[in-house]
Amino acid sequence: MPAATKGTITVDGQQISITNPDKPLWPEMGITKQIYLQKLAALSPYLLRYCKDRLLTVIRYPHGVPGMSFYQKNAPEPLPEFVSTAVQDDITYIVLQGLPELLWLGNLAALEFHPSLHYAGSTLPCEWMIDLDPSLEVEPRIMEAAAVVGEVLRSLGLASVPKTSGATGVQIIVPVKPGVTFDDLRRIGHFVGRYVTEKRPDLFTLERLKKHRGDKIYFDYLQHYGGKTLAAPYTPRARPLATVSTPLLWEEVERGVKPTDFNLLNIEERLSRLGDLIAKVPPQPVEAIIAKLPSGQQ
Repeated sequence: MPAATKGTITVDGQQISITNPDKPLWPEMGITKQIYLQKLAALSPYLLRYCKDRLLTVIRYPHGVPGMSFYQKNAPEPLPEFVSTAVQDDITYIVLQGLPELLWLGNLAALEFHPSLHYAGSTLPCEWMIDLDPSLEVEPRIMEAAAVVGEVLRSLGLASVPKTSGATGVQIIVPVKPGVTFDDLRRIGHFVGRYVTEKRPDLFTLERLKKHRGDKIYFDYLQHYGGKTLAAPYTPRARPLATVSTPLLWEEVERGVKPTDFNLLNIEERLSRLGDLIAKVPPQPVEAIIAKLPSGQQ
């Protein structure tokens, strides 16, 4: 944590006011705002990699996790001079550039970070992300479902990285080269989604309406779209156990790890041991597969 004076911390030459450092944010885990800011600083090299230069939505919990919350798309006022913004669709978004902005948001009790799937000013996706969304609050088959999708991607010659959402779901990330479009990725997403739902109709559905899904896991390829957001890799989540959206090894998926296994109190040790699993995977040749899809494929 950067050096602090009473009521402020100095980060990269910027002074940030810290209010109520002893306020409990995750009471069940004993995490106060001061501890949270320390954990954010430790997460920042990883979290910023997937938030930097993107349009940021945060979820704020002014009174901690048990209290009320609200989504914040428009940058709050007053805005420090060091915070950058970008306007899209009449919304003035925060654009994270570094640790000062991250800790400033942490002091505002922004507990979740949901960046756009594209860079500010761009219409092209940064990566391909498949969202596996359980219909049940507790879904013991979520890692089984992730393993099925991972195997299909491998059969197509694509390496991928699964990550917990930090809530109940799993996302599967495939790095791509610049130039691939959201339409391209929805086409291949629909192709893979149809395949896994036909292969395992007991496990997957493409039904968008939750009330019609039964107990099946929604293979969401439509969420990957300009203007949409998903929980960033390494974002904390406002769940009682202070879970963190964590990239996984495929061996861990096979072992059936749980999203609740990874939290703000143990994530540092994991990152020091494994590093950023997503950054280790090079861009994958999705274009070759997209080119072979029927022209009518969504």
